[in-house]
Amino acid sequence: MPRDGTAEGGRGVADLEYAVENGVGTILLNRPHRKNAFTTEMVDEWAEVLRGARTDDRVGAIVVTGAGDAFCSGGELEGLAPGEEGPTTYERKAFLTDHVHRVAYALEDLDKPVIAAVNGVAVGAGMDMALMCDMRFVARSARMSEGYIKVGLVPGDGGAYWLPRLVGTAKAMELLLTGDFVDAEEAHRIGLANRVFDDADLMRETRSFAEKLAAGPPRITRMIKRAVYQSARSDLRTSLDLISSHMAVVQSMEEHTEAFNAFREKRPPNFEGR
Repeated sequence: MPRDGTAEGGRGVADLEYAVENGVGTILLNRPHRKNAFTTEMVDEWAEVLRGARTDDRVGAIVVTGAGDAFCSGGELEGLAPGEEGPTTYERKAFLTDHVHRVAYALEDLDKPVIAAVNGVAVGAGMDMALMCDMRFVARSARMSEGYIKVGLVPGDGGAYWLPRLVGTAKAMELLLTGDFVDAEEAHRIGLANRVFDDADLMRETRSFAEKLAAGPPRITRMIKRAVYQSARSDLRTSLDLISSHMAVVQSMEEHTEAFNAFREKRPPNFEGR
């Protein structure tokens, strides 16, 4: 993977930008005037970017963040207020299943680490978009809320799936049924956030961490991620059988040889071209 410090490629609709640099793909939600509430076009592009990153050898890790003072305030709510003429019942369901949920499916299929850099408020589907990432690094000013119940909705983007797995069923029920906000320190305490940084340091620290992951053995990193998520859905015997196969495979790979020799020789490993 090239890591020369230059921008190696970019794409995106106007409200979502994507660029690759130093092995890290960065997805920027870019509607600060709407607290980065996403549109249909944004989530379609978001899912497409993730699908492309899966087979892009330049990309070893992904960072998702928002422009301005918010991570994401959820989906655009225009036309969804009670009594307004708007989408039919089926169209409302299809907006989720055919568009918003495609981001979750693409993330499930992406076996490279993904970090949400939560730089401000993350509400409703915006919080869910952070939950579905592998890790969450948050700014001290960050505040997160499921929020759906406050507007008479159910968690529509996987909150009922991911939140209990991160913080436990009882705490998830509390947050889902109250819509209460969680600040950065509380998010860290309950396991919702991996790390908390001063606002000014969030992106620098997150990118540094992502670049560290991207500099690791790419295929072994991907196998570890697959093993973790597959093991979460299987019994012990199935998990150990899977990992014995992974172990046999990686021991025959050049990445293992380079990592082992670098460790023994007390030098940084070099996985360029692997």
